[in-house]
Amino acid sequence: MTFVVTENCIKCKYTDCVEVCPVDCFHEGPNFLVIDPEECIDCTLCEPECPAEAIYPEDDLPADQQAFLELNRELSLEWPVISEMKDPPADAKEWDGVPDKLQHLER
Repeated sequence: MTFVVTENCIKCKYTDCVEVCPVDCFHEGPNFLVIDPEECIDCTLCEPECPAEAIYPEDDLPADQQAFLELNRELSLEWPVISEMKDPPADAKEWDGVPDKLQHLER
């Protein structure tokens, strides 16, 4: 099993989760983070660290977020690893909880 970064991370991109990851499985895009499912060891440390509550275990992924499993897999092959926390975008709080953010995903 792996953990999956879902839609609410888009434009929030808090990086609290990357600090606790023991295997550096997070990858950073312009306005979103993803987890490499091949690297994730299912340690559960990242999930409670996400202020946007955007990380789910694969088995508990909400039905409307299922596409993010493949999106995490795909983008983790393209984006660089991130292993240190960074400041979130200045408007992250404004985007937290906004529905239908997939259209804002920057690749």
